Amino acid sequence: MPRVRKLVCALSLSALICALAGVVPIAFADGPYPVVVEHGVEARMRDGVVLRADVYRPDKAGKFPVLLERTPYNKAGEGAFGRVAAARGYVVIIQDVRGRYTSEGEWYTFKHESDDGYDTVEWAAALPYSNGKVGMFGGSYVGATQMLTAIAHPPHLAGIFPVVTASNYHDGWTYQGGAFEQWFNESWTSGLAQDTLNRKVRDATNALQGIEKLPLTEYPLFNFDATQAASLANLAPYFIDWLRHPSYDDYWKQWSIEEHYPDIQVPAYVVAAWYDIFQGGSLRNYLGITQHGGSDAARTKSRLLVVIGGHAGAGPKIGDVDFGKQSLVDENEVMLNWYDVLFKGEDNALAHEKPVKLFMMGPNEWREESSWPPTDARPTAYYLHSAGHANSLDGDGTLSTSESGPETADHFTYDPANPAPTVGGPLCCDSEHEAPGAFDQRKVESRPDVLVYTTPAFDRDYQVTGPVTLDLHASSSAVDTDFTAKLVDVGPDGFARNLTEGIVRARYRDSQETPQLMQPGKIYAFHIDLWSTGNVFLAGHKLRLEISSSNFPRFDRNLNTGQPTAESASFAKADNTVYHDRAHPSALTVDVVQR
Repeated sequence: MPRVRKLVCALSLSALICALAGVVPIAFADGPYPVVVEHGVEARMRDGVVLRADVYRPDKAGKFPVLLERTPYNKAGEGAFGRVAAARGYVVIIQDVRGRYTSEGEWYTFKHESDDGYDTVEWAAALPYSNGKVGMFGGSYVGATQMLTAIAHPPHLAGIFPVVTASNYHDGWTYQGGAFEQWFNESWTSGLAQDTLNRKVRDATNALQGIEKLPLTEYPLFNFDATQAASLANLAPYFIDWLRHPSYDDYWKQWSIEEHYPDIQVPAYVVAAWYDIFQGGSLRNYLGITQHGGSDAARTKSRLLVVIGGHAGAGPKIGDVDFGKQSLVDENEVMLNWYDVLFKGEDNALAHEKPVKLFMMGPNEWREESSWPPTDARPTAYYLHSAGHANSLDGDGTLSTSESGPETADHFTYDPANPAPTVGGPLCCDSEHEAPGAFDQRKVESRPDVLVYTTPAFDRDYQVTGPVTLDLHASSSAVDTDFTAKLVDVGPDGFARNLTEGIVRARYRDSQETPQLMQPGKIYAFHIDLWSTGNVFLAGHKLRLEISSSNFPRFDRNLNTGQPTAESASFAKADNTVYHDRAHPSALTVDVVQR
């Protein structure tokens, strides 16, 4: 922790002046500059709404690069970093986004972030102590505020540092494969709703104080209904809109980062995490910017760092697995070092690293690569095999690189009243009730509605690094159902560690824009994106695939009726069949690296 030297304003007349002005100068031992802090600095947006920020800056004449964070999580919690970065020669601006904490306006996810981000960047660049270079930073929704600002390409934005954030706010934030991300959506929205409720209570209180002399019959809030004010429609109208738009339609496309990579003209240092809920989007952002970014700098100077936990935790223990102290990384220090290179031209250690740095599970060590996926990664298909009884750990399901033959299909019954439970994985944001990360999956794998396919034990270390997908041939007795998939590393002691997972809602098998129900009994091809992994299956370990039709409560249950799950309470069982014969070669594809 930085050591505080001395309060410049302490115990003097200037202290009173500083306090009244909201300016608190502080000096730190680990940076060359004393620091001035200004609270509640106002920036007016194009529509007149005022957003407020805390500004941390060197207490020295001159102009400095700006690091900007736009957050819905309360700017007051970022003071420690602001002071450290300011002591190193940056102006740090932490702003409450529209409708949150001290900023004016109405809060609605994603809606205002491009315009407000653009206006804030240009406001920050024009401050008298700014040198005109503005970089952004932060994670999760704070990553979204960066990405949505970047696609608006404000002239003075010079870099972004998005940590564990999505690339598409339909697929990979609110839905995945057409299934509703129930656990994240409900827990995250519940957390956000507290400040919204506080603001509504404050506004109602202020209104009451302003009319206290009116007769009761003229009381504007005489019929104020506290229950209604606290309803979902009032506290989180966006959540209701998410449910109203299950398909990828214009509501979502207006905010899609994936359709605007050419508009991103600045380099990005992208931080992803293996067990993070936005892992897929983070990796797509890196690929999208480096392949389609709107400038040479965006395409050639961007970086990727993949850590372990992200929203699942900082580590070293993520779930039930301890990945070692070497897995820990100070993301703030990485960010400052990168901006030292980008904005100050410093020749530090980070300047000499390869553009991709991954924490490799298994040996639990860091590796640098020249690209993502690694240039020598080779897509390898593992075909599903069984004699028709792959149900549970006691079944006969196997995986191999040998193609399918004349084999018997596997069957299971999916009952929405008894779904396969979520056990760890990429969860957010209530670890007290559903813990994220790496856990033993054998309890789930003991269920008859989970098909289990496993390789023989590897006789040497086997590295899998890159995208993971499942091409599945299946049918159902229902007009709609889900198919889930999970990649697992099985140790010699049987511990079955989840690596990554995916889902597809059958009606969205061909398009997330145009749903189509199934014809019961007809065989369809499904493609399931399990995102990616970076894992070495150590000698003696096995690679396993789980297939089921539920992963609850991470995803909402498909009720198998074809009715909208947000509106329907009726459900039916589904008899689901997975085919893996010569005509229907179901296969898991992983990227294998042999060195």
